[in-house]
Amino acid sequence: MTIIDRYILKRYLITFAVMILLFIPIGIMANLAEQIGKMIDNEAPLNEILIYYGNFTIYIGSLLFPIFLFLSIIFFTSKMASNTEIVAILSSGVSFGRFLRPYFIGASIIAVLMFLMGMFIVPKASAGFNEFKYKYLRRGKQDRVTNNIFTQLNEHDFIYVSTFDPARQIGYNFTFERFNEENKLDFKIAAANIRWLPKDSVYRLTSYQKRKVRGEREIMETKRRLDTLFTFKIDDLTPVSYIAETKDLFQLNQFIRDQKQKGASNINSYMLVKYKRWALPISAFILTIIAVAVSSIKRRGGMGLNLAFGIFVAFIFIFFDKVFGTLAQQAGFSPLLAVIIPNVIFGITAFYLLQNAKR
Repeated sequence: MTIIDRYILKRYLITFAVMILLFIPIGIMANLAEQIGKMIDNEAPLNEILIYYGNFTIYIGSLLFPIFLFLSIIFFTSKMASNTEIVAILSSGVSFGRFLRPYFIGASIIAVLMFLMGMFIVPKASAGFNEFKYKYLRRGKQDRVTNNIFTQLNEHDFIYVSTFDPARQIGYNFTFERFNEENKLDFKIAAANIRWLPKDSVYRLTSYQKRKVRGEREIMETKRRLDTLFTFKIDDLTPVSYIAETKDLFQLNQFIRDQKQKGASNINSYMLVKYKRWALPISAFILTIIAVAVSSIKRRGGMGLNLAFGIFVAFIFIFFDKVFGTLAQQAGFSPLLAVIIPNVIFGITAFYLLQNAKR
C-alpha cells in the first residue's frame, strides 16, 4: 500500500467515523425531544430509557450506514478536488482505476462491518428498540398482523382465525383441522372465537362445533362453550411484526423455513429482511463509486454543490428502497427483486458516472 493509498483510506475511515459521531447524537436528541412526553406519561424507568437509546444508536446507525458513507466520501473527496490533490495524483501517471483502489479497500472494510452488524449485532438491538417502542411510545397500538391468520402447526394440524386481538388474547372465526397419514381430513373444529384463560391455563371456545370424518360417515359434536387444551400458545397465532429483525443470520434462516412450512401469510416480509441484510454490504461499493465519480471533479459550485447532489441521490435511494419494500410486503411483489432492482438501478448509474469521471 502506497502513501497515497494510506492517505485516502485514512481520510475515508476517519470522515465516516466523524460523520456517525456527529449525526447519531443529533438523532438521539431529536428523538428524545419528540418522545420525552410519552416516556413521562407512561412512566418509563430511567434504566430502560438508557438501554433504549443504546439500542437506538445501533439500530438507527445501521439503517443510515450507507447514507453516512455516501456523504462522508463526497465531503472529503470534494475537499481533495478543491485543493487540486486529485489533479496532482492523476497527473503523476496514476490511472483513475488505480486511484479508486483505496476507496474499494475502505468500502470492503465498511461492507464487512455492515455485514457483521446486520447479521449478529443489530438483531439484538432491534429487539430491545422495538419492545421499548411498543411498551412505552406506542402503547395500545398493534405490533403484529391481526387479520386472516393461517398457521400450520405441524405436518397434520392447521389453524386459522379471521381476526386476532393480542391485548384480549382472543381470536375470531377459529378453525382447527387435522389430517391423517393419507392426507385426508380426520376432524375439524370450528368456533365463533377462541380465548386464552391464563387463570385456568385453558382455551375457551364459544359456539363450538367438531366434525369427525369416519369413512363415509360424519359425526357432529356441538356445544355452546367448551374449555379445552391445545399444543400451541395463543401468541403463536401471529408473531410480532418485527420478529424477523430480531433474529441473527442462523435464527432467521431457521425461522423462515418454519414459517414457510406453516404457510405464513406474511412470509414476504421475513424474506425482505433477509435479502436486505445481504444487499446492504453491496450498496457500500455502489455508493462509493457514485460518490467518488461525482465529487472527484473540481466544480464551480464547490463542495456545497456536491453535497447537495449527494443528499438528493440519498433521498432517491431511500425512496426506491421504501417503494419496492412496500410492494413486496403488501402487493405480493418478489422480495428478491425488491432488493435487487434498486441496487441494479444505482449500479448502472454508478457505472455511467464513473465512465464520465474517467473522461
